[in-house]
Amino acid sequence: MILSALKVLLPTLLSFIVGILITPYLTSLMYKYKMWKKKSRSCENTDDMSLDFKKIHNHEGEVNTPRVGGIIVWLSILLTIIITFLFQFIVREYISYDHIIAHNILDKINFFSRNQTALIIVALIAGSIFGLIDDLLQIYGKELKLGDGISRKTRIFFVLLIAGIGAYWFYVKLGMNTVHIPFGGDLYLGFGFIFLFLIVTLAIFSGGVIDGIDGLAAGVMIPAFMAYTLIAFSNNQYDLAALGGAIIGGLLAFLWFNIPPARFYLGETGMLGLTIVLSMFAFLTNEVIALAIIGLPLLVTSASSSIQMFSKKYFKRKIFRIAPLHHHFQAIGWSSPRVTMRYWIISIICSVTGIIVALLG
Repeated sequence: MILSALKVLLPTLLSFIVGILITPYLTSLMYKYKMWKKKSRSCENTDDMSLDFKKIHNHEGEVNTPRVGGIIVWLSILLTIIITFLFQFIVREYISYDHIIAHNILDKINFFSRNQTALIIVALIAGSIFGLIDDLLQIYGKELKLGDGISRKTRIFFVLLIAGIGAYWFYVKLGMNTVHIPFGGDLYLGFGFIFLFLIVTLAIFSGGVIDGIDGLAAGVMIPAFMAYTLIAFSNNQYDLAALGGAIIGGLLAFLWFNIPPARFYLGETGMLGLTIVLSMFAFLTNEVIALAIIGLPLLVTSASSSIQMFSKKYFKRKIFRIAPLHHHFQAIGWSSPRVTMRYWIISIICSVTGIIVALLG
């Protein structure tokens, strides 16, 4: 048990340290090449040009803060995976075959495995790189006459493509076709498992709109991944738990520099990969229903935008002063730090509740 706990804690610490070390170099590049939007959204043509919208978005931080900070998160995770993977083989060359304990420890250090983490790592890298392309097009696209970022329909198609590959892997390769209902046992879905996988992944991805205030997105994602790391550990899925620890470490390193005033934001390169991975954690631990609780801040924030658009289109009125929900709270007078801290508190409560439901159910 001690070795298993170290297997999770070491990648967490290593990813945090790596993230802290690479951030100064990456930050200098972000500012050198001005990786931020050239004008605030209050200067763009939009159907929500209220005074609230202009007040929230017409500030220097929106145009002078890099949008690709998510690189720090996924790069620190990737480097941690590579370091632990190589360390195992390098050190093993200098250890006698008679030292069984030493070899057991080295086996614990590496958490790259085909049945637990391989697919999630690939999904994280693919989603993050696709998101980086989107971010760079939003930043430089107009100057290079390449458009203003990837369209939402294309992003949704990409997310569904990754989710489809993931669903196939879970359903065919891992033989998963049920979903656990807390306090009610397993529900057989058969081929419907694939459709559920697609819907859940898309729903969590839509929560990426939460990346809009200093410290908000990372502060919400950390408790969610902490919850699934603990659930994976309780399921004896130690490789998965170790990967969860590495993600937490990378997010903590990012958050160190993202608290007000933020040095950068996650951007699509951060949120796209992380939201896809979070949904995969839920399916691999067989605690998809708990995700509705653990990921509630993401789902509510996404729902607020959908409700606002629906109401404006069909009823010609707004439900919120401005959407997503965190901007509504700003519009009614809450300061950005107050919104962020209260989101953090709610996220922790939701994650703890989700853990209790998952472990007891």
